[in-house]
Amino acid sequence: MKRVFSILFLLSMLLIGARAQSVIVNAEIDSVQRFIGQQAKIKLVVSYDADKHLVMPDFDKELVKGVEILESKLDTVALNDGKRYSITQEYTVTSFDTTLYVIPPFEVRVDSTSYFSQELALAVYTFPVDTANVESFFGPKDIWQVPLEWQDVKHSVYYSILLVLFVAALVWVIISYRNNKPIIRIIKIKPKIPAHIVAVNELNRIKNESDWRTSGNYKEFYVAITDALRHYLNERFGFNATEMTSDEILDNLKQHIDKDAVKELREILATADLAKFAKYKPMMNENDHNLMGIIEFVDNTKLEANNDNPQPTERRVVDKRSAMEKRWLLVGIILLSIGAIALLVLLLMDLYNIFI
Repeated sequence: MKRVFSILFLLSMLLIGARAQSVIVNAEIDSVQRFIGQQAKIKLVVSYDADKHLVMPDFDKELVKGVEILESKLDTVALNDGKRYSITQEYTVTSFDTTLYVIPPFEVRVDSTSYFSQELALAVYTFPVDTANVESFFGPKDIWQVPLEWQDVKHSVYYSILLVLFVAALVWVIISYRNNKPIIRIIKIKPKIPAHIVAVNELNRIKNESDWRTSGNYKEFYVAITDALRHYLNERFGFNATEMTSDEILDNLKQHIDKDAVKELREILATADLAKFAKYKPMMNENDHNLMGIIEFVDNTKLEANNDNPQPTERRVVDKRSAMEKRWLLVGIILLSIGAIALLVLLLMDLYNIFI
């Protein structure tokens, strides 16, 4: 029976030891001696199982009274494929009192159980001063005048250049805004030449050319005079004669002119169709007669106008700037003014930092 109790006691002690070993807390300091005002590094390292909950110690501004915390860093490392964690809390501390500080053990809690590190010590010393030989100390030095370099004034130069550009742009926008006057343009309007003058000029040009007489190319001659006639009919009577056959043209003309004039034009168009499509070769006097017949037809059917030689006219067009453009100019004035003021403030601040 005693043997069973002994075995159970050993097993319980092993379990307690294993449980205790599952949490390891260690604290260390890089040097236990420091001069006053120097910094020291204190590391608190905690190793525990990943399925546990860890609570690290929380300090405000001091580890102990007189030992100030300047900086605190936390680092986490996973161990054994993430089964355990190693947490390192590094404190940067300093002190301004010459004494020996005893830093008590750090307390950490793992699943509501407290674990403690070892305690640490920090001795702070002052600098030795030879008060017997005060003459060995040097007095205060004179103030040196440091010469200005480009690095000192480059921002002021940049601010000055930008300020000049902003002011120039602001002046230009203000002038544009104040000169918001209507723009007057003079437009020359070329008058439209009456249809009968265009047709007669084209027919006279054809009459004065002698190539068709010598070459005997009557097809081109009749194509030219009938084209001039068709364009005249388009403008004069308002139907699309250029896309119509001769019979369709004559049927439309019956609504506008008398039958005798239509009959005379029918004979001319019939001769023209024969020459263009049937290789008919009319006599020379017949060609001249047909040409003069078309000129006479144009002259008899022309629309009477007060002035057969109209002159170009001029028209004054007033182009006012839109209200939107004026608003944009005003917005530009506001933005450029703000930018110029901001640059001026930056320039003055930079000059103040350089010379004061």
